[in-house]
Order: sequence, then C-alpha cells, then structure tokens
Amino acid sequence: MKLDFAPLNIPLRRRLQTAATLQWVFSFLALAQCCLAAFVLLALSDWWMLALLYAGWLWLDWDTPTCGGRRSQWVRSWSAWDFFRDYFPLTLVKTVDLDPKKNYIFGFHPHGVLVAGAFGNFCTEATGFSRLFPGLKCHLLMLPFWFRVPLFRDYIMCGGLVSSSKSSLSHLVSRPAGGNVAVIAVGGAPEALDARPGALTLQVRNRKGFIKLALKHGAQLVPVFSFGENELFDQMENPTGSPLRKLQNRLQCIMGVALPLFHARGVFQYSFGLMPYRKPIHTVVGKPIPVVQTPSPSSEDIEGLHELYMQNLTELFEQHKHKYGLGEHQHLTFI
Repeated sequence: MKLDFAPLNIPLRRRLQTAATLQWVFSFLALAQCCLAAFVLLALSDWWMLALLYAGWLWLDWDTPTCGGRRSQWVRSWSAWDFFRDYFPLTLVKTVDLDPKKNYIFGFHPHGVLVAGAFGNFCTEATGFSRLFPGLKCHLLMLPFWFRVPLFRDYIMCGGLVSSSKSSLSHLVSRPAGGNVAVIAVGGAPEALDARPGALTLQVRNRKGFIKLALKHGAQLVPVFSFGENELFDQMENPTGSPLRKLQNRLQCIMGVALPLFHARGVFQYSFGLMPYRKPIHTVVGKPIPVVQTPSPSSEDIEGLHELYMQNLTELFEQHKHKYGLGEHQHLTFI
C-alpha cells in the first residue's frame, strides 16, 4: 500500500488540532489500561501506601458515578478541546430553547465508532453547550465498567460522564428543580459495529428502557442527530451472520463493550491509521417531546411514547438532511 504522507509545511494550528484529537483517541483506546497498570505498579512499589490510600478513597467514592458524577468546569473548558472541535470541525445546532426548570433525556444518534459528537458537544464546552442552553447541566452516560478503573474513572467524571445504569439515569432526571440533561447514545455498543460512511441504520426499536424512565420521572425526551458521525472511520466488512460479526457479538456479550475493527488516517500520513478523518460533524438538538409523569407506566404508555420518539427523530433527520449534504433518497432505518 502506497502511503500518502502529510506535507511538512502544515500550519501550527492544524498540528495542534491533530495533537488534541490524538490524545482523545488515546483516551478512548488506551488510557484506561494505562491507568490500571499505573495503579498496579504503584501498589507494588515503595509508594504502596499511596495506592492503599487511593483504594480507600475509591471505596468511599464508589457510588459517585451513579449519583451525578463530579464535573469539573476547568477540565471541560481546556483549550485542547477547542483544537479538537476545529479538527473536524464540530458544531452544536440548537433548534429550540429548553426550559432550565425541567429535566431532559437527550437520545443521541448515531453512536458512531467513538461517539465523537457526543463527547465534543456534551463533555466539553468547546461548542458552547452552556451558552446555548443556559441553566442546564449535561451528563453523558457511559458503560458502568469504565468507572471501576482506578484513576481513569476520576478523569472521565471531570467531563460530566456518568454511569449508564438505571439508578444513575433516575438520579439525574428526578431532580425536582430541573436543570439536568442525561445524554444517551441509544444504539449503544451494537450500533458501533455498523458505523461506517453512509450508514443510516439505527438500533432503536428494542431500546425502550430510557422511554420507561422518562415516563416514570416526567423527563422531557429530546431526539438528537449527529450528521457526519458515521463518516469519521472506515470499518472492516462485518455483515450480520459473518464469522467476524459472530465473534464481535460474542466478545460483546462477554466484555460488555463493542470491538469494531476500524481505521481511517494516521498522524503523519493519510493512508491508514486510527485517527478520524477530517469530516464535519453537525449535532442537531431537536425539540422536546412533552412527557406526563407516570410513576407506573403501562406497556401501552411505553409503546406510544416510543413510537412518538421515533417519529420525531425521523422528522428531525428529514428536516435537516439536505443542509448537511444528504440526498432526498437517504432515510433512516430503525432496527
């Protein structure tokens, strides 16, 4: 394979954008493993007392990821995130004002490979979430597994990441004073296995847990579609029923996380690597769906609201797709 190397005279700003995105990719793919290794090495060293003290802190702080986390406005406002935003570039689009006296569940679509749009828009202030939606505090839900990794858990909580458990979501959207936003990548890990350029298939039909909790707590549902999310990486062909897909599904059942075999560009060359392509991402926040609090929702209540949610998500996509480069023949497919 012939390598297409990057020119030497690239402006400093673009190099900083690449560096910021590289550290983001590293954080997703390897930082947890490095944090775990560092903790083990510390426990085996002469500084084992520090590891013991941290273990005690970890025990006392174990429930924090399910109780709203521990956001750091300083971390969310790092200038590195501005370079990360400009790499693609990444844009957050508001369609309507949201009442800060209410709680919301944002259904984020599509998941993509590394949920770049969800992270950049809702775990940092690079695209101005607090400015666009004053009075609202957003939290991106992540698999509980990652909050068991020492040190790594504290870092990701600084950005507003919290556990995706039911108790965590309930804690966020049951706040009487309102002002909380829980962001859920509805398709989850399975949808990541289908994330490739041009893909418009969303795993939504059997995802009703967030609907039930929205009814139970009276949280407003807001569909969010991130145009360009699936354009960032290529992925090895893994059609349903193929040996690779069976292996990926098996590993997902065992480990709880998806393992898409993705690739895009490199740091110093454009032919192959794990860096995302420089493709624009436009994350559009739709209008809220009013939800009447129903402490014990019936199956009919859940089904009705779920259908309304899919309808509003489809309308959001159809209304904005032409603006972001999609054709009239392109439509969402729900599975």
